[in-house]
Formats: sequence, structure tokens, C-alpha cells
Amino acid sequence: MDKEIGWELYRSFLGVLVEGSLSGAARALGITQPTVGRHVQSLEKSLGFALFTRSQTGLMPTEAALALRGHAEAMHSTAAALQRAAESQGTGVKGTVRVSASEVIGVEVLPPIVAGLRETYPGLRIELVLTNRVQDLLHREADIAVRMTSPKQDVLVARRVGNVELGLHAHQRYLAQHGTPSQPGDLADHALIGFDEETPFLRAASKALPALSGWTRRNFSLRTDSDLGQLALLRAGCGIGVCQVALARRDPSLVRVLPQHFTLPLETWVTMHEDLRDSPRCKVAFDALVTGLSSHTS
Repeated sequence: MDKEIGWELYRSFLGVLVEGSLSGAARALGITQPTVGRHVQSLEKSLGFALFTRSQTGLMPTEAALALRGHAEAMHSTAAALQRAAESQGTGVKGTVRVSASEVIGVEVLPPIVAGLRETYPGLRIELVLTNRVQDLLHREADIAVRMTSPKQDVLVARRVGNVELGLHAHQRYLAQHGTPSQPGDLADHALIGFDEETPFLRAASKALPALSGWTRRNFSLRTDSDLGQLALLRAGCGIGVCQVALARRDPSLVRVLPQHFTLPLETWVTMHEDLRDSPRCKVAFDALVTGLSSHTS
């Protein structure tokens, strides 16, 4: 490679990686399919190796392409962050703020906070990234993140807003049909809602709570890795599962089970990169999230 490669080539390359075809990438990027094809061919020529092979299901990435994916995603995040910063220039609070949060927090807690922000600052746009994967603030995958763990990087601005308490809950209809457990051993006779894959959270919870010692996915009769899916099963009366205590208080039909044996506080933090400290759009969003989430935590 004896010349600089333009970002548009990597952008099309990432589009094909994500969509699996030239046509899918063209639709996602808003350009023509031949243009995407030329970009990929030009990138392959510049790099000196193939990025995709054709198969019956579409374009399959080579090992080299997969090795480049993380770098291309970082470039995409940086370009998006640059655009958000550029469109916010000028007077007043305006532009886009990208906020990352877990599914449950994003769906059940953040909407009223976002509504209040929009009423106060109509020029502000909010992008909610709802995922249980920790978004990388250093690579600008998000401007602000709501995290259930203490941030480790020194370059982040972080505010602890309190603890979100987790507890076992069940719908009153389920308990009326199957009885209420009075001790942890009784849970073996109940339908338990939990994770499909054994997660770091489940292992940590098992260590922190003697009542869950030795639990694995086989203990759960109903399994899903989606927090929203677990909450929906709980509300439908399918069994006993974990729910944020503050959320359960909103619904009189949800009853806490074994509170003396199962309580797990999760530290809750609002974080952003320190380079955004003086950004008006990020500052008002950060402060609103801290205030709004403080009422949800203990």
C-alpha cells in the first residue's frame, strides 16, 4: 500500500460485512450496488488480498476481512461521533446525543427522561443504543453510557447515581396457582425464569448470594438472554424470576419472593468521555440522566 485509502472504501466494506451482500450494503448506505462493488474491489486491490468469497448465501468474509472488522467499526464510530459534534456547533443546545443503556433501563426507565429533555431542548436529538454489551466510550460508540459497574478508565467522566436493587419476583396469579416459596430450597419446585447462556453476571450473583450457589442454566425452566424477555415472562405469570425492585413496585401484580434471601444491589453510573465535558448537548443529557436515574435507585 503506497497511498492512503479513503474512508468510503472501508465504509462500503463494513456495510457488506454487516449486511452480507452488495445489494444489502447499498440499501443500508444509500448508494448504488455497483458503487459498493467498486469500493470493495478497490479496497482489495489496495490491500493486496481478498476480503470476500461468494457462496450460495451471499458474500462470505475471509479471515483477513474479519481481522479488519474491529478497526472498520472503530472508524465508523469515530466518523459518527465527528458528525454528531459538527452538527451541534453554534449557539444553543442542539445536535445528537448517543446514549447506551441496558434493554430494561432503556425501555422502562429512560423514556420519561428523554421526553423531559426534548421538551426543554427541542433542538436535541437522542439516539438510544439498547444493549447489554458495554459500549466503548473511548472509541465513541456512544457519547454517554448508563452502566451497572464502576468505570475503570481515567479518561471518563463518571457519576454514581446509586444502587439498582434486584430481587426475585413472581406474578400474583402464578403464586396463587403454585404457592409462595418460604425458603430457598422451595425454588426447586417452581418454574424459574433465567438466562440461556451462563453469563458473568450469573456467576457473580451465585458467588454473592448463597441461595444461588451452584445454579446453572439447567435450573431455569424458561430461558432467554434478553432482559426484556425475562420481564415479559414474569409479567405473564410464567414463573419466578429476577426483576429490579423499583420496577416491580410500579406493578401491584408483581410480588417479591424470598426478600430475606435474595437481594442484589447493582451500582449504577452515568459516564461519558471527558472530551465531551464542555459539550452543551452532552452536558444537559448527562445531568438529566443523573437526576432521572437517581429517583430509580436507592
